[in-house]
Amino acid sequence: MIAIIDYGVGNIKAFTNIYHSLDIPFIVAKSVEDLKQDITKVILPGVGSFDHAMDSLNRSGMREKLDDLVLEDKLPVIGICVGMQMLAHSSDEGMEKGLGWIDGHVRKFDLTLLGKNKPLPHMGWNNLTIRSHDLVLSELDAMPRFYFLHSFYFECMDQANILATADYGEEFACVVKSENVYGIQCHPEKSHHNGVRLLSNFGRL
Repeated sequence: MIAIIDYGVGNIKAFTNIYHSLDIPFIVAKSVEDLKQDITKVILPGVGSFDHAMDSLNRSGMREKLDDLVLEDKLPVIGICVGMQMLAHSSDEGMEKGLGWIDGHVRKFDLTLLGKNKPLPHMGWNNLTIRSHDLVLSELDAMPRFYFLHSFYFECMDQANILATADYGEEFACVVKSENVYGIQCHPEKSHHNGVRLLSNFGRL
């Protein structure tokens, strides 16, 4: 059963609608008690600023239990959008420490490389270039398009952690993985059939 983490930051309803339609069991976890159920996977959504998201998660009371589930029990987890950025140690956007589940740092796009035709935030549809095949990326379109909305990106310390990239003035990691931990910068819940396929793949890992 998937636990969709509800710590006040993220479009929870979009994920529940998709998993309802896929007939994949899930719960919306709002407390540490919810995380004591028979959970096999975790989704960490996120929107807004890095510090606000980290502060909200830390205040939710679920942080320590999530560390145990992910780092000790090795449950598959996927961080989405700001949820992906939270997987890093830190971010240029704020002062809070990240989860540190994947070795990396969150950087802001270099405005000098973007030019006038590429404003921030990076918003809209973009292609993914798959670097390394993984079950979570199986059966997508040959050049899958996903919806993005962000001004910061995940810089991996280990290039082997990058599953897919996109280009916005510069190439950046948009799908990452380290052992049981996944991150995706784009919004699969807004990305039509490719997004539904990715969430279905994760649900069936």
